[in-house]
Amino acid sequence: MKLCSCWRSRNARLASAIAGVEFVRGEHGGGVAIAAWPMHSDQPSNAALVADVLKTEIVVREWKDRAGVVKASLIESVVRRFMASEEGCRIKETAEKLGAAVREATEAGGVSRIELDSFIAHVIR
Repeated sequence: MKLCSCWRSRNARLASAIAGVEFVRGEHGGGVAIAAWPMHSDQPSNAALVADVLKTEIVVREWKDRAGVVKASLIESVVRRFMASEEGCRIKETAEKLGAAVREATEAGGVSRIELDSFIAHVIR
C-alpha cells in the first residue's frame, strides 16, 4: 500500500528545485534557498544560523510561535517574498553561491574532502 504516490527523495527535490525554494523543517538546503519551519530538537538553532548568519532562508514561523495552526496567508506571504522581491532574489543567489562552495570543498581534492580523508586514514590506521 502506497501512502503517498508523490513522494520524492530529498536529492530528487533539490535536483529539480523548480521554484528555487525548498520548504523544510530546519535542514540544510544544499544550495537551494530555504523556507524554514523548525519543529523540534536542533532545528530552531539551525534555522537561526541559516537565516541570520548564512542568509539563505526565510523563516516561515518562529520557534516561539510553534503552537497553533499556520494560516495559508502566512505561507502565501513567504512564497511571495521568495518569488517577487529583492530579498528573495538575494537569498536565492546567496544559497546558490554557498551550495557551489560546499560542492567544491567536498569534491575530490577539495578542502573538506582532504580533511575527511585524513581523518578516516587516521582512524583506520
